[in-house]
Amino acid sequence: MPKINKRSISMLALILGGEAVFFLPFVLVRVFRPTVLEVFEVTNLQLGIIFSVYGIIAMISYFFGGPLADKFQSRKLIAIALASTSAGGLVLASYPSIANMKYLYAFWGLTTILLFWAALLKATRAWGTKNTQGVSFGLLEGGRGLSAALMATFAVGLFATLSPVDFDAITLEEKRIAFKEVIYYVSLFVFIIAIFVWFALPNNSIKLEDKSWPIIKKVAKMPAIWLQAIIIVCGYVAYKATDDFSLFANEVLHFNDVESASVGTMALWMRPISALTAGIIADRLSASKMIIISFAIMIFGATFIGLGLISYNLVWFYIFTIAIMSTGIFALRGLYFAIMEEGNIPLAYTGTAIGIMSVIGYTPDIFMGPLMGYVLDSNPGLVGHQNLFFVIAGFSVIGLIAAIAFRKISRSRKV
Repeated sequence: MPKINKRSISMLALILGGEAVFFLPFVLVRVFRPTVLEVFEVTNLQLGIIFSVYGIIAMISYFFGGPLADKFQSRKLIAIALASTSAGGLVLASYPSIANMKYLYAFWGLTTILLFWAALLKATRAWGTKNTQGVSFGLLEGGRGLSAALMATFAVGLFATLSPVDFDAITLEEKRIAFKEVIYYVSLFVFIIAIFVWFALPNNSIKLEDKSWPIIKKVAKMPAIWLQAIIIVCGYVAYKATDDFSLFANEVLHFNDVESASVGTMALWMRPISALTAGIIADRLSASKMIIISFAIMIFGATFIGLGLISYNLVWFYIFTIAIMSTGIFALRGLYFAIMEEGNIPLAYTGTAIGIMSVIGYTPDIFMGPLMGYVLDSNPGLVGHQNLFFVIAGFSVIGLIAAIAFRKISRSRKV
């Protein structure tokens, strides 16, 4: 088999595995949030607390997962993580209690982060060259976005097919049965991807010369690491808030469950276009400059909705604004780690660097769920959603400042 084909298959495995591992914990909830709240009989705040349990375990896992990725083959870590996450889907399909949901999400915190996250990103950075990091991570994020959009479209279609023709008259039990089938199909798909990854990724790794603790101290002294962590925090807050896109459509614009899920799916379709386009442009301009532009777009969109300029009579304007915001959010996600090359972080230390950045950068996994739940539940309706979008705008301003500082430091180091 020609080398180019092996590289293509490797990237395909990274793309499919990179998103499939999050289908069960997050993508289904993002697309079907109104349905999830109803069939699992939870409030926004309770769901947020469940996500916080995941986030706490994830924070610990980020720290240890980085060095783990520098010691073991990405192929093995990613495949095992996918298979384990798939098994958790069987528990989810049983409609566990809130207490058991917390245990399930704690388990997923280990499988998706400790075993998976740093291994995925290190394999992606190694796949690209020094001058094509934007394309490398853009392909990953764009491909992941396409994968998520396809799965979301399939899930929404399957849910609609399994539901009665008159959806407005569906009972809670009928809705639970239909959604359980969706969970089973998604779980099976994740397991199939685990098998594909095992055979598709190369059987190699980059060895470290030093021990873990000296490496951690060395990497932690790099200023770019901490600025990049702030960028990730602010971008990830906006990404987590995309869970509200479908809920806004449901509660403010009065869409039914299928229609509101379609809005969430539409946002996901912006992901592959935005991430890949941003990656290509970043390799010509610079990834840090594209990050600055992405934050500016997010500030505009979030402020517009936060000011309450969207009403029931402006449905298409809401969809247009969500599309604009999604462009900035997903372009940024495709560039989170593409700026490591600009920050002069050695390839061999990639896993450790990702671990340190992620411990800080993904703290929204802990606080964003409860924050969203509190903001939405304390001010039901339009006001709660407005306040949430103002939160996004505020974090985006902080991210913009951090991105400008990162670019200034990186450019000064090259002079």
